[in-house]
Amino acid sequence: MVYLLQVDFTMDGPFGDEMSEGFKDLAHSINDEEGIMWKIWTEDAVAKEAGGVYLFETKESAKKYLAMHSARLTSFGITNIRGKIFEVNEALSSINNGPIHK
Repeated sequence: MVYLLQVDFTMDGPFGDEMSEGFKDLAHSINDEEGIMWKIWTEDAVAKEAGGVYLFETKESAKKYLAMHSARLTSFGITNIRGKIFEVNEALSSINNGPIHK
């Protein structure tokens, strides 16, 4: 079984190309996190929200990452961090071409 972590928070920016450039090193470092399979970055400049959807090999690695990432975001001055971990129903997700791979 794999686990999906959904994180979102409010922030003033940057967004778009500035976000892509400013967080490039962070994006590369996420690939080194224990149990991570992939991340999709999310942003809404109008609502001033950002976050991501992650897939982890284990619930424990998702919990560990959420705790570390929440602390990191807090150190950046970001508040109102919301994180949820879900079990992925792989059988149904595969019917809809969900990007689940091991």
